[in-house]
Amino acid sequence: MYSPLIPAQTEQLPIRGVSYHVNCWGQGLDHNAPLLVLAHGWGDVGASYQFVIDALGADWVAQRQIIAPDWRGFGRSEAPQSVDSYLFADYFADLEVLLAHYAEDARPIDLVGHSMGGNVAMLYAGIRPERVRKLINLEGFGLPDGSPAQAPSRLRNWLDQTAQARAGKLAVRPYASRQAVAERLIKTNPRLSQDKALWLAGVWAKELENGQWQVLVDAGHKVSSPLVYRAEETLALYREITADVLAIEATDCSLSQFWDGTYTVAQYHERLQSVAHHTIRTVDNASHNIHHDQPEILAEWMREFLAY
Repeated sequence: MYSPLIPAQTEQLPIRGVSYHVNCWGQGLDHNAPLLVLAHGWGDVGASYQFVIDALGADWVAQRQIIAPDWRGFGRSEAPQSVDSYLFADYFADLEVLLAHYAEDARPIDLVGHSMGGNVAMLYAGIRPERVRKLINLEGFGLPDGSPAQAPSRLRNWLDQTAQARAGKLAVRPYASRQAVAERLIKTNPRLSQDKALWLAGVWAKELENGQWQVLVDAGHKVSSPLVYRAEETLALYREITADVLAIEATDCSLSQFWDGTYTVAQYHERLQSVAHHTIRTVDNASHNIHHDQPEILAEWMREFLAY
C-alpha cells in the first residue's frame, strides 16, 4: 500500500454549525506562512491531494501553509443535521470562514480546485477577487447553460429526490472490504495503481463495526440542485477575477463524457475568455482525476505557476 512521504496533520474546526476536517501540510498550523488551499471535487476528500503533496517535495511544502478541507458532508467533515441538498453558496461561506481562520490578516491566498472544487474556486475568486492571488482549476468546467423553462421540472425533481433521501432510498451502499473500495476506485479510474487505490480507500471510506466499509459521503449530495444553472451568472463572476488562472485539463477529458456533447470543451474555453488573466494547459495520459494520474507533472506546474 502507498505510504505518504509527507504525512498530513489534521484538525477539526467548527465552521458554520458543522465540524470541518482539515488536512494540513508544511507550516499548516502556522498562520503566518503563505496559504495554499486545495479544494476537492464531488465525492472526493481533501486527503486525495496527498500524491501531489509528496510530488511537490519536502522543501517546497515546508515553505507553505497548505490545507485541504473535506467539504461539508464529505469525508470526515460533518453533514448538517437538517439538510435536504447542498448548495454552492454554502461552500463559498465555508471557504470564507476557513480563510478567516488560516489567513487572519486577510492576505491574498492561492487556490487549487479539482472538478466541483475547481468550480467553487473560480466562483469564489470572482466573489472575493482581493482574496485570491493565483488559482489553478483542474477540470472545473461548470455546467451546460440552463434556461428559465427548466425551473418547474428541476423543482419537481428536487422535491422528489429530497423525499427519497429522507426515506433512505439514496443511501450510499457499503462495500465488503477495503480491497472492494479500492477496486471501485480503479473501476472509475483504470490509471490508478493498486497501491494508491488501497491507500485512498482508507481516507475515502471507513470500516464499520460489522467489517464492511462505508464511503464517506452524505446521501444529500446525491440530490440535484433545485437551481437552474445560468452561464451568464458564472461569466459575470469570471469577469471579476483578478487572479492569474491556470486551467488544466486532461487529454482524456471528462467533459465530453459528462454531457453527451451538449456542453463542449470549446464552449468551456470560450467561457474562460471572460477571465482576464488565464492560461490553458493539457496533461497527457490522464483523465478527470489529474491529481491521481499525473501528480509529478501537476506538482511541477504548481511550483512554476505559484512561485512568488
